[in-house]
Amino acid sequence: MVQEICPTQSRVWMKRGAWLVDVREAFELKQLSFNVDRIIHMPLRELLQRFRELPADQELVLVCWNGSKSHQAATVLIQLGFDTKLLANMRNGLERWVSKGFPVLGDPSVLGDLSGKFTCGGKGNCC
Repeated sequence: MVQEICPTQSRVWMKRGAWLVDVREAFELKQLSFNVDRIIHMPLRELLQRFRELPADQELVLVCWNGSKSHQAATVLIQLGFDTKLLANMRNGLERWVSKGFPVLGDPSVLGDLSGKFTCGGKGNCC
């Protein structure tokens, strides 16, 4: 089972030394990218050929636009033997990252209007 964390939790992981693994295609990265120091770009379609390039002994946060492709990538890595405690999917991906005002490279308007897209539903557990 894939561990799901939000962008705020992802930043906590990164402060501990986690790597962000962005599984989007190169053309998507040119539109908008995460502005963080520890990032690896590995498109989902290349994952099976390149997964050995990932540090399996370090925390990894898988990311994409909305969390769907990165969830698939995390599932594949778990099947390949990566430790589920060191691996997480960023829930809602770059869209939620941008809605939180976290740093990006590029124009976040490519995502359209995100206002009201992410709500707590009154449960107070948004991050």
